[in-house]
Amino acid sequence: MQLQDILYSQGFGTRRVCAGLAQQGWVEILSSAEVGAPVACTDATQEFNPEGLRFRVQGVEWLYQAKAYLMLHKPAGVECSQKPSAYPSIYTLLPSPLRQRPSKSAVQGVQAVGRLDQDTTGLLLLSDDGQFIHRMSSPKKHVPKIYRVHAKHEVTAQQVERLLAGVVLDDDPRPVKAADCVRVDDHVMDLTLTEGKYHQVKRMVAAVGNRVEGLHRWRIGGLALPPDLLPGQWRWLSAADHALLGLA
Repeated sequence: MQLQDILYSQGFGTRRVCAGLAQQGWVEILSSAEVGAPVACTDATQEFNPEGLRFRVQGVEWLYQAKAYLMLHKPAGVECSQKPSAYPSIYTLLPSPLRQRPSKSAVQGVQAVGRLDQDTTGLLLLSDDGQFIHRMSSPKKHVPKIYRVHAKHEVTAQQVERLLAGVVLDDDPRPVKAADCVRVDDHVMDLTLTEGKYHQVKRMVAAVGNRVEGLHRWRIGGLALPPDLLPGQWRWLSAADHALLGLA
């Protein structure tokens, strides 16, 4: 694959822009074996095997990824929207190549797998792979998502039982059940859901007579939010992460 096409596929701009980056000396090729000094490449048409290719663009190191899969520790005060209404977008937390990766759809770049409210924190997956997004977000796939709920009032055994049995929300006559619910502390519980309705956790907790004061998603499938991934930080999903999500 030509260097300009590799850069284009990774979101560094149009092919003309990518060719210009190379011609101006802003692109360095690193060994896929992670040894050896970087070598500047000013020929935008030079051919490379993209698999495992490591390169630098304007001093920032990148690894070629045919599809982008990443996790983000969503902080409070940001919206999971490309066009936020009142708060900054989560996409401002990502480098521009991830936001500009070319796509066959109308929307470029990686997209969030589902959404978290602006005041909800925790694990958020993003990708430009439509099949991955569908598999992770579809209620038919029953991917469990665990939320740490901090409640205003004491969490009672009766409330836990009702959440497990199912509560009726105002927009759906069908009872909505928690896949699991564990009382962690007097005012804290872990609520597991396999579908995602609008403000679902908050509405379910309200339906049993309590109120959500704080909400944090710390697990999707078998993948837990890494303790060293701080709010606002992101990282690529590893092969081990994919295995924990049941995708290996």
